[in-house]
Amino acid sequence: MRRQYYNANGSTFAYNTPMTASVIIVGAGPAGLMAAQTLTAKNVRVEIYDAMASPARKFLMAGRGGLNLTHAEPFETFVTRYGARRANIEPLLRQFGPAQVRAWADALGAETFVGTSGRVFPRAMKASPLLRAWLKQLHDAGAVLYMRHTWRGLVQPNADAQTHALCFDTPSGEKIVRARAAILALGGGSWAKFGSDGAWVSILTRYGIPLQPLRPANCGFLVAWSAPFRERFEGAPVKSVKLTFQDFSQQGEFVITRAGIEGSLVYAASALLRDALAERGSAVLTLDLAPDRSQTWLAQKLKTPRGKRSLAAHLKKTIALHGVKMGLLREFAPRAAFDDAAALAAHIKALRVPLSAAAPLARAISSAGGVSFEALDENLMLQKIPGVFCAGEMLDWEAPTGGYLLTACFASGYAAGCGAAKWLA
Repeated sequence: MRRQYYNANGSTFAYNTPMTASVIIVGAGPAGLMAAQTLTAKNVRVEIYDAMASPARKFLMAGRGGLNLTHAEPFETFVTRYGARRANIEPLLRQFGPAQVRAWADALGAETFVGTSGRVFPRAMKASPLLRAWLKQLHDAGAVLYMRHTWRGLVQPNADAQTHALCFDTPSGEKIVRARAAILALGGGSWAKFGSDGAWVSILTRYGIPLQPLRPANCGFLVAWSAPFRERFEGAPVKSVKLTFQDFSQQGEFVITRAGIEGSLVYAASALLRDALAERGSAVLTLDLAPDRSQTWLAQKLKTPRGKRSLAAHLKKTIALHGVKMGLLREFAPRAAFDDAAALAAHIKALRVPLSAAAPLARAISSAGGVSFEALDENLMLQKIPGVFCAGEMLDWEAPTGGYLLTACFASGYAAGCGAAKWLA
């Protein structure tokens, strides 16, 4: 196939042609678009390339049920949500954190509000109006967006390069573009159908960039349901329960799936559960099916004579336990416990649910692993390939849902944009 070589403005070049200052951004998700906004605000010419047919597909999908941009809790609490990578993420958040995210959204006409949980949403709730305003702002600032351009790597990457040539597969064939700096914002490994397929891992591995394996984060887990339970309760929400595992203990809700469990409460504990499964091959979480009642109260109520009522009817009338909670109790409590009020009360307060595996990475909300921060300088530039920066979920960090994921993507995009601007100066 004949190669075509392009400058960032589209004109052809020979390798000895002088270049003007410009930045190529690979990935039109939140991190890439924020890097573009940061650079255009500094009068840097930017081109954005993305493999999908339209930009920010995962961003739009995440906003279908209400776009959770960030969280309104105190900053010192907010930064604890990044676990082992807090030391790497906190400096980015101090430059562009929750307050800056809200100000940015407000400036685009997407006024935000704080929900009862502390989560921050645009008043329109949806992602599409915000994205349209954002793309218009970038277009008006001179950023150029190319879709259906799949990144295949750098042409002869080395530490002494003054410019970088990036190779893309396009509908019309192979295309190579060149600029003084590049920002990679290619996403993690979850939701591959929306563009985050992790294909960049093999490319950066060839260049000797230190990486951590991509793993599911904010994910569901597989449970070996009995056939009757699965057929009856697939899709059922399990509300107002407390989930405990190791040091984690939190009240909330989750959903029964055909293969296991998923939902906000499960996602909150997912990193601990995932790592335990990886280390030991099994994990058992504990559910309190009646978190607002004491074990003593339950035992006393369960001792009430049930007369001609069935056990299910008795539990529903005396302690309001029924439906999917009753199904879970029958699924995991030993048969003998149903004949002993004290034993049954103990299982209601601490029902052990064995997990067999984490759900596949492709089904996870986000991913852990990626480019190690040790491979980057303080401006998120690859130390082995100066002039090439990384941002977003392709970096090695993870966070729970609740606005923490998007905020860190925005923050790293902003930091990489600032870093690229410094590099060009």
